[in-house]
Amino acid sequence: MALSFACLLLFTAPVTVQSQPDADIDAVLSGMTLRQKIAQMIMVTLHGAALNEPSRTFLQTIQPGAVSLFSDNVVSVESVATLTNAMQQAILDAGGLPLIIAVDQEGGVVSRLAPEAGFTLFPPPMLLGAAGPSASQQMGVAMAEELAAVGVNMNLAPVADLETEPDNNIMARRMFGSDPDMVGSAVAGYISGLQMMNVMATVKHFPGHGDTTTDSHAALPRIDLDRERVEAVELEPFRRAIAAGVQAVMVGHLWYPALDPTPSMPASLSRAVITDLLRLELGFDGLVITDAMDMNAVDLTYNFYDAVILAVQAGVDILALGPATGLDVTRAAIERIAVEVEAGTIDEARIDQSVRRILEAKARYGVLSWQPADVERAVDNVDADGHAALIADVYRQGITLAADREDLVPVDTASRLAIIFLATRYQIRDACSAHAPPERTQWVGVSDEPSQEEILWARSAAADADTVIVFTQNAVQNPAQQALVNALPADRTVAVAIWSPYDWQTYPLVSTYIATYSPARPAVPAACDLLFGALQPSGRLSIWLGDDLPAGSRAD
Repeated sequence: MALSFACLLLFTAPVTVQSQPDADIDAVLSGMTLRQKIAQMIMVTLHGAALNEPSRTFLQTIQPGAVSLFSDNVVSVESVATLTNAMQQAILDAGGLPLIIAVDQEGGVVSRLAPEAGFTLFPPPMLLGAAGPSASQQMGVAMAEELAAVGVNMNLAPVADLETEPDNNIMARRMFGSDPDMVGSAVAGYISGLQMMNVMATVKHFPGHGDTTTDSHAALPRIDLDRERVEAVELEPFRRAIAAGVQAVMVGHLWYPALDPTPSMPASLSRAVITDLLRLELGFDGLVITDAMDMNAVDLTYNFYDAVILAVQAGVDILALGPATGLDVTRAAIERIAVEVEAGTIDEARIDQSVRRILEAKARYGVLSWQPADVERAVDNVDADGHAALIADVYRQGITLAADREDLVPVDTASRLAIIFLATRYQIRDACSAHAPPERTQWVGVSDEPSQEEILWARSAAADADTVIVFTQNAVQNPAQQALVNALPADRTVAVAIWSPYDWQTYPLVSTYIATYSPARPAVPAACDLLFGALQPSGRLSIWLGDDLPAGSRAD
């Protein structure tokens, strides 16, 4: 007989299985109450760098299936390992099942485990798209090593959305590229690297958050693409992820009328998208996770508890409730689902189906046989210093000589050179000085927003040079940098974009264009080596910049 919600707060059923790595899933499932099963479908956020008493009580009484870490959980490598150990031990002490512990560690701008806390700053996905699947797999392996070292067993990555809308600010710099095939290959490599190291990968945001300018944190994006286009383009990276064996798919709060015409119906709540398309058509049988349910894309249209019910009915396995969802609301959400099951609105078999998938995933990835992270050796096991050389090599693989109309690269060091750089990035001069002959090189340092006087200095230096090298950083958003490059002799100019690859669109007449995709320090030595022939170009442009420079471009 199912226990009441009030009784659950004071009672814990004996479903401990951590000592039984090969425990029979059916036996575990049959020993759980309805509310314990529903709790397995909940991913919560517990705030703070240490486990406080309200959070401990919540874990021990409610026993959720998963926890997602955010930046306020992260102070240091050791503190994260201590926190995840405390979470797991708390729930085990109450006789519950070990947790899936997840984090958004995409690389680049979305890195919850930050370098300030002792973790590696992994490259942005766009660089991995340029470098290819082998580099993506290497990054997946290294990232999994760091996650596992601090007790994280699921990464809420990679992003499989496509960079088909350059004005999509929320997803900018988070996507692998714009070409479905290139992105699919890189995503598959990333997944392989994570999962071979026993960390679950989560591909997102199904069916694709790329082709919109609306931020789903703020409103529900409507993506008006026809079904044929969605099938051919947006879904391809997800197909590749599924073929690579990805453990989880995160469904976005995105309305695709071609997939579900119900007005304002997010994919995350849509049976047509989750069950009919993802499960039946694409054949995915892993875990389906919602994007955070506290986002405005959902709660401006739906009552929170109604949305939770719609998601379960649609076929979702894990409800990511989001960092703004309080623990009392989480308790109430579990109770609302239980009431709907008891009323017959939701079949308990629907709950069992999801819980079975969750338990199978936990068994497959060793969660049910959890062992604590080694706090004393956590820094050594994260091995951020050891990963630095690997990161530098990936930058060398991904940096892209996208165009070279006048064969200016490698630069002829016997000729006169003018190197124009942003003086705030002094590393450029340090790195390129190893190659540029001082007696034939004129250096011109300019401000991040060059003045007319600085542009005149650069033009004067360029007039006396055979080859001009100019570095830009987000010129696409900086008219002064655009004016600087366009004032230089296009046929003799090599432009190096050390952040946004879209810079080329603001100075398309330059003879030669190099994209690094990132302002991180390893990008600069790679650029200098490529300029002066110490590195052979192997990266391919990961985004479409125009008919002259489509995705996949590389100057031969």
